[in-house]
Amino acid sequence: MFNKKKILVLFFIVSILFAYKGAFKSFLITKKDLLGAQNVFGISFSNEELDTLRPYLERNLKGYKKMRGYPLGIDVEPITKFEIKYTKKTNLKDNKIYLEKTLVPEKDKDIAYLPVYKLAYLIKNQLLTSERLTKIYLRRLKKHNTSLNVLVTLTEDLALKQAKKADEEIKKGDYKGALHGIPYGVKDLASHPNYPTTWGAAPYKDQYIETKAVVIKKLEDAGAVLLGKLSSGALARGDVWFGGKTKNPWNVNTGSSGSSAGSASATAAGLVGFSIGTETLGSIISPSTRCGVTGLRPTYGIVSRVGIMSLSWTMDKVGPICRSSKGCAIVLNKIKGKDEKDSSIQNSSLVFNEKTFNLNDYKIGYLKSLFDSDSSENGINNEQTLNLIQKLGGNLIPIELPKNYPFEVFDIILRAEAGAFFDKLLLQRADSILTQQNQRSRANSLRQSRFIPAVEYIQANRFRSKLIQEVDSLLRNFDIIISPTFGGRQMLITNLTGHPALSVPNGFNKNNSPTSITILGNYFEEGKILSFSHFIQKQSEFHTKKPPGFY
Repeated sequence: MFNKKKILVLFFIVSILFAYKGAFKSFLITKKDLLGAQNVFGISFSNEELDTLRPYLERNLKGYKKMRGYPLGIDVEPITKFEIKYTKKTNLKDNKIYLEKTLVPEKDKDIAYLPVYKLAYLIKNQLLTSERLTKIYLRRLKKHNTSLNVLVTLTEDLALKQAKKADEEIKKGDYKGALHGIPYGVKDLASHPNYPTTWGAAPYKDQYIETKAVVIKKLEDAGAVLLGKLSSGALARGDVWFGGKTKNPWNVNTGSSGSSAGSASATAAGLVGFSIGTETLGSIISPSTRCGVTGLRPTYGIVSRVGIMSLSWTMDKVGPICRSSKGCAIVLNKIKGKDEKDSSIQNSSLVFNEKTFNLNDYKIGYLKSLFDSDSSENGINNEQTLNLIQKLGGNLIPIELPKNYPFEVFDIILRAEAGAFFDKLLLQRADSILTQQNQRSRANSLRQSRFIPAVEYIQANRFRSKLIQEVDSLLRNFDIIISPTFGGRQMLITNLTGHPALSVPNGFNKNNSPTSITILGNYFEEGKILSFSHFIQKQSEFHTKKPPGFY
């Protein structure tokens, strides 16, 4: 029999054993994990330091797991914001954009290719009904989608209903402006409660979002007619989505480029009156160039992104893709403006000057070294465009964008923010069913996001802040800046700074594929770059060309 003393001794021994076991418990994070992580992050600590910090990392890990159990809506943004303030003291009144008198073409295909401002004239004056125009585009979408793969969801019933309503309103004298009755398509990153919003990605192909994107709502209020949701490269990457590859109407053996692939291709092929795209790092400008249309990436903070998939809260922009710069001005006028749900959005005025435009009033900079170093066919076309501007009286002043920045790290801003938005996709390992899984795929990019330290993300944004100040100070000395569309770091820099850019068709290469030049401007001065481009487009016909296979 054990006496009381023996029982106490035994209890003490057992307690010691349990304590000993606890001291050598199985850690959630091992020394090997930390040693490997050091190599990933480019740091080095002693063994003693690693042992000391391990409990804190495990505490963080428990916090991560707890945090992941709480739901977050897609429209919830982080507190850290990038905002551009509209500082002009002038009133916010937009000027009138004039329609252009025209006759109704005999053939439907010629009607389909009319620019927005001519379609608007015909519809306003009841020479053409919205219903007839809508049916023309619906037929063309159905006919040519097989070749181009631009359409994710056809909104035929809605389109016919909206067109009929527009005709009735116009007949009664209730004209809502230049987009009233004009059919359009929207990149399928923008949500509509009655239709899937797929983001171009297999994991979301059956996704319905209750929110109606603000840009769709504003176009609806303007009387525009929604024809369909157009393809986006999966999660805004490239031109490949779960339905295949979206094609370039000028050469169907090539892709449309991304990620506003369907918007640019459908506009170029005359399947819509205009379209809406989005850009984070080239997704309006690049497909507009590839497809030979005019694409506007507005100033960051002009068009609301509510209801639109986020890739980077601090870099995403929404803009129009049209057959002319004047069309872009008309569309931007209707979709821009303050939105209480998107705090980054500023009210601003759009002054599109076509009646009294004077090239001599414009101080024009151009990125000389980028033009000089481009010996490609695009470079030859760019040189001819510069010559045309000079011939018309423009004085070109050479300038250079900043070069002394760690440009290689700026991509982590996009990847870190995208990783946060798509965190659930990664945790559920649904990234594995994305269509593309190669090194340049969105799936791989998202996985990389998990290895970006918070400190490096913040440091990159500090460099970005410095870059913004320097570029803004440079551009303020000019009314516009002309740049090659590709080459150098122009596109990366201006997307980081949030400055507006316009892709303008300026010729063709030997394969009969379109080329373009890019016009940059100051914050909230889209009116200047659009007015300038309109003036140039009146002297050329590249923006009026039609891909033979679709005309």
